[in-house]
Amino acid sequence: MTKVLAALNIRHLLIASLFVVFAAFGASTVSADVRGPAPIQPDLQYLNEDSNFWKKIRHGQEGRGGQLIQSQGEDWRIFRNGPLLKYTATGLGAMVALLALFFLIRGRIKIEHGWSGWTIERFNMPERMGHWILAVSFIILGLTGLNVSFGKHVLMPILGKDLFSTISIGAKYLHNYVAFAFILGLAWVFIAWIKDNFPRSADITWIKQGGGLFSKGVHPPSHKFNAGQKLIFWSVILTGVSISLSGWALLFPFETNMFAKTFWIINGVVGTTLPTELTGIQEQQYAVTWHNIMAIFMICIILAHIYIGSVGMQGAFDAMGSGRVDLNWAKEHHSLWVDKLESEDKLDKQPDETHQADAGAKAQPAE
Repeated sequence: MTKVLAALNIRHLLIASLFVVFAAFGASTVSADVRGPAPIQPDLQYLNEDSNFWKKIRHGQEGRGGQLIQSQGEDWRIFRNGPLLKYTATGLGAMVALLALFFLIRGRIKIEHGWSGWTIERFNMPERMGHWILAVSFIILGLTGLNVSFGKHVLMPILGKDLFSTISIGAKYLHNYVAFAFILGLAWVFIAWIKDNFPRSADITWIKQGGGLFSKGVHPPSHKFNAGQKLIFWSVILTGVSISLSGWALLFPFETNMFAKTFWIINGVVGTTLPTELTGIQEQQYAVTWHNIMAIFMICIILAHIYIGSVGMQGAFDAMGSGRVDLNWAKEHHSLWVDKLESEDKLDKQPDETHQADAGAKAQPAE
């Protein structure tokens, strides 16, 4: 019996000893988890390698997605949201103010000899169709583009963030797709009117006399397009092409190196030192900036064009409305063109039913 008890005591002692060992091991593990891993002492060599690695990241590489961080990006953001926004807004405001001032001083330019009661064809249907495709698409692009630049400053406080966000998303897609209609219209009017928009000697006289815009009774001779219209034509064509190219770069990012190549050509011709090695991000930043500047410039030109073709000059809108203009209007503003039509027997006079009440006794034939 005594031997049996002794054996049991030894067994219990061994079990208790094992329990103490396991408990101590578990406690040390928990304690190690609470304390966390031992701190690693910094290695100056590794720190130096990390610094070089960071410099390489900041420097970036050419190609799609090859630049993780661009230090100059903050400078570009400040420029875009600061001076660029300020000067473009100032340009738009100045053009609107200038047109308003001109209207107050000069008033509406009327047909000096009155409505003749006869019309002649100014633009045919294909010409007007190309014009209106270009005009409508540009208005849509202008409004949606202005929303990108000024919307968060002007519309968002009025509409609220949610509604403004919904409108802006729709406007962005509208802007992208309507751009192709703008390119079509631009090519259309270029083909239709380029033959009549080359400089001629009569343009010099028109410019010297200010187109008769600033003086009553002054009507410098002009062909189908006067010098002012030719300036607008070439400004729209050249600016429109430039906007289309930068817009293409934005629609399909990182696919072109338009500005690097352009700078290389300019450097060779002018002798400047513009940068010719640009990263993909820099190409996009130049495209956004240039697209913005050219768009505002073109909006200012079109505002002047809309003004003189509507409220600024009596009878001018008919040219793109019905396509037919009053004969006296045509003789006053495009006398050489009317003379050419008469000499070729292509005048095609028709009674003016729209302004019949205004014609008659008041009308005098323009010389």
